[in-house]
Amino acid sequence: MKQFALEYWTGDGWFVGRLKQMPAVMSRGATFGELETMTRDAYALMVEDAAEPAFVRTERQEMTISL
Repeated sequence: MKQFALEYWTGDGWFVGRLKQMPAVMSRGATFGELETMTRDAYALMVEDAAEPAFVRTERQEMTISL
């Protein structure tokens, strides 16, 4: 089991939060407990999605871009 810092704040009557080490994992809840549960679910979905092999076509092209 991994441990993460849950950054959270309140807004419009919701507890809103994200995992500090994984800012893309965000959620909200009516209570802090619900926020915690929903954040765990969001993390599990992200891990599950990342574990699935992505479909990549065999015919690929590549280009260089400047950022």
